[in-house]
Amino acid sequence: MILFRNVSKNFGSNVGLANASVHINKGDFVFLVGPSGAGKTTFIRLILKEIDPDKGRITLAGKDITHLSRREIPALRQKIGMVFQDFRLLEKKTVFENVAFAMEIHNAKRRDIKKQVMYVLDLVGIADKKDRYPNELSAGEQQRVGIARAIVNNPRVLICDEPTGNLDPVTAMEIMDLLDKINLRGTTILMVTHAKDIVDKMNKRVVAIENGRIVRDEEGQYGLDTEGDFYDGRDVEVDNYVF
Repeated sequence: MILFRNVSKNFGSNVGLANASVHINKGDFVFLVGPSGAGKTTFIRLILKEIDPDKGRITLAGKDITHLSRREIPALRQKIGMVFQDFRLLEKKTVFENVAFAMEIHNAKRRDIKKQVMYVLDLVGIADKKDRYPNELSAGEQQRVGIARAIVNNPRVLICDEPTGNLDPVTAMEIMDLLDKINLRGTTILMVTHAKDIVDKMNKRVVAIENGRIVRDEEGQYGLDTEGDFYDGRDVEVDNYVF
C-alpha cells in the first residue's frame, strides 16, 4: 500500500528523513513512533505530497507518487483520510454537517451524502449526536466525529496524528478499539503516537524513527531493513531505543 524506498528529505542543514525504506501493506496497522523532531511529520507530509523527497521513491496503492503535478494531488488525497489530535471540527456546523462536508467538497450527490454520513456516524457510535455542535460534545465524541469525517469517503489509508493526545486513558482506549475495528474492515492505518502504553496494549507493528532514520521495524515477513532491502523477519533495532 505504501512503499518508501531509500527516501531522504532535508530542510537546509536539518535532516527530515535519511535513506528511509518502509513497506506498509494493505490492511496493516502501523504505529509510527519516535522522539520529537525525529522525522514522523516529514514522513506523513511526504505521503500527503505536501513536500517532495530529495531522493528515493514513494509508492501509494501501486502508483509512484514521488513527483506529482499539482492537478494530480487532489486525486491522491481522496485515497487518504486524516485524523488529528486537535479534532479540527467546524464549530458552526453540526456533527452531520462536519462529516458531510468531506463529501461535499468532492461533489457527491445529496442522496449519497445522507446515506453514507449516517452509515459512518453509526459505525463510530454517534448517530444519535448528528444534530449536535462540537461544543456540545465530549472530547471523545469530537474525535469520533473526526474519525467519521476521515473515513466517509472510504479512503485506502487512514493517517492518525496523535489521535489520543487530548483524551483521558479510558476514552483513548475506546478510540483505539474503534480504529482497530476500522482496520479490520480493510483500511490501512498509520498512526503517529508517543503513547507507549497504547502501543504496548495494541500489539501492532511498530516503525520507529530517530534522527530521520528508521531504527526499528517489528514487521516480519514483509519488512524492509534500514538499507532498503527485504529482510528475513528479524527486528531492526537500536539498543536502548526509548519512545
